[in-house]
Amino acid sequence: MESTNNFVPDINKSIEILKQGGIILYPTDTIWGIGCDATNENAVDKIYKIKQRSDQKSMLVLLDNPNKISTYVQEMPEIAWDLIDLTEKPLTIIYSGAKNLAKNLIPSDESIGIRITKDTFTQKLISKFGKPIVSTSANISGEASPQNYSEISEKIINAVDYTIKWRQDDLSKAEPSGIIKLKSNGEIQIIRK
Repeated sequence: MESTNNFVPDINKSIEILKQGGIILYPTDTIWGIGCDATNENAVDKIYKIKQRSDQKSMLVLLDNPNKISTYVQEMPEIAWDLIDLTEKPLTIIYSGAKNLAKNLIPSDESIGIRITKDTFTQKLISKFGKPIVSTSANISGEASPQNYSEISEKIINAVDYTIKWRQDDLSKAEPSGIIKLKSNGEIQIIRK
């Protein structure tokens, strides 16, 4: 079991940055991500600029607990509970009817991708912050996603307001989450396995 005392300073500093509308570079249960307060339009806009990405391309949000999903989507299909409980691999679910999030985070179809993180650091960070955090790969749009901290470009590192120290020396190769879209009729569309 990893000692959580090692990342308490990182969590405290991250919360300070997030509350100020800043951007963090942090490890997740998949790859390293760039994140911000998912309810702050200005912060979301900064991420689009850092990534040099069109705001028409959606980004996902992380939550620490599935019970919080209904705060950010109009309706949570019943099957979502089973998918969250049964999946072993990190899974992002795209829901219809996003709400209570930054407007520039919600695409024209009003959907939002949400993943319940199983990573101890991000769970504690989100729980203490009390809001969802944007998670998008720590790369310029179109470039390869870094599989660990050592592969993140200086351009990204220099563009964020705070970089988490926790797990920077972890060289294991991470993979992005699976992505499925849940339609209101319960139909499931697999986007990425």
